[in-house]
Amino acid sequence: MHDARTLIDLGEEAVRALARRGYALDLPTIEDLFTRRNLLIKSADDLRSESKQVAQEVGKATKAGGDASALKERARQLKDQVRAIEQDQEKLDTELRDILLTIPNFPAQDVPDGASEEFNVEIRRHGTPPSFSFEPKDHVDLGEAMGILDLARAAKLSGSRFAITRGAGAVLERALANFFLTLHTSRHGYTEFSVPSLVNRQTVTGTGQLPKFEEDLFKTNVADRDLYLIPTAEVPLTNLHAGEILPAESLPLAYTAWTPCFRSEAGSYGRDTRGILRLHQFSKVELVRICRPQDSRLELEAMLGHAEACLKELGLAYRVVALAAGDLGFSASFTYDIEVWLPSQNTYREISSCSDCGTFQARRAAIRTRTRDGKRGLAATLNGSGLPIGRTMAALLEQNQQADGSVVIPKALVPFTGFARIEANGTPGA
Repeated sequence: MHDARTLIDLGEEAVRALARRGYALDLPTIEDLFTRRNLLIKSADDLRSESKQVAQEVGKATKAGGDASALKERARQLKDQVRAIEQDQEKLDTELRDILLTIPNFPAQDVPDGASEEFNVEIRRHGTPPSFSFEPKDHVDLGEAMGILDLARAAKLSGSRFAITRGAGAVLERALANFFLTLHTSRHGYTEFSVPSLVNRQTVTGTGQLPKFEEDLFKTNVADRDLYLIPTAEVPLTNLHAGEILPAESLPLAYTAWTPCFRSEAGSYGRDTRGILRLHQFSKVELVRICRPQDSRLELEAMLGHAEACLKELGLAYRVVALAAGDLGFSASFTYDIEVWLPSQNTYREISSCSDCGTFQARRAAIRTRTRDGKRGLAATLNGSGLPIGRTMAALLEQNQQADGSVVIPKALVPFTGFARIEANGTPGA
């Protein structure tokens, strides 16, 4: 979230920065609300000062045995006036906050210009997309032929955009999650958490999903409580320190969790409806880092390397792109996407986004820092996928498929699966 004073001070600079990502900032409305609110604050302060003086005069008059009735009436009037002004101020505060909560983060100056993903800039590629002596199948045909993926029964249970894995497929999912968590905790220094999948409104607001993207979330109303199913573990992991002041010397913090994720995918119908690339429920290993603002870009590069390591260890071909300003997520100031090669689509598809959010989320969630000499400030937050299980599984099946319909398991994953191949009939193989 932005600070109103900062937006006003930046003026046209703020307008131009947000225009890069396609957002039209209504600065006059913000200025009007901010000015009116400040005038009310001053009026209330003046009345409180007068009220304090009147109270002293009441005390003097009473002590002297004089008539203090007029002074007491004035004190009552002042109290009523302050209460009325506070109510008006609260309305303006709410109106201003409601606007500020819907304004996206500024794009970093070095974010590529452009209104859509077409303007994303490729940074590098790793690995060579596999070539086949046969017509490669997509992950759906492979998974269903082997009996490890069942979309029809999932639809019977829950409707479209759900999936069931079975046998070696379910083992492969679990193995991928364990492999990623082990990699991040043992090699990359992350602390693993097990977090709730249901969180309150304040928590989802802290990371920027609310209020603007409520239609993308699954919401529950039980026992007079509004709770939201998390769209990613970024939400609970980042908000672990909401409302807290962190010692600056304790930073950076590096957290990871494997959770189910729930997304309504509002507005995405017709895209990736086949298979497990875009589901209402999926699981993902998430990475979150909290650091000093001046360190956030270095931390982003580190996080990107940690996500890339997952794909390198699995031997999967991928590329890294920097997102254009118009393609950035709401809370991000700079984002790298990692795109994995999908042979069935003959292209690279997103498998991870690693984002530097600067102090944007920290201001919303009130995550602050304090140095040893007492200086306070806002923390910076970063998040990234490290990695989603379903999309990784799809890429693994497609890139490692064999002519006989079997799939080879990457060597690094074998200790976690217990087998080196999934045969064409779905059974584990050596």
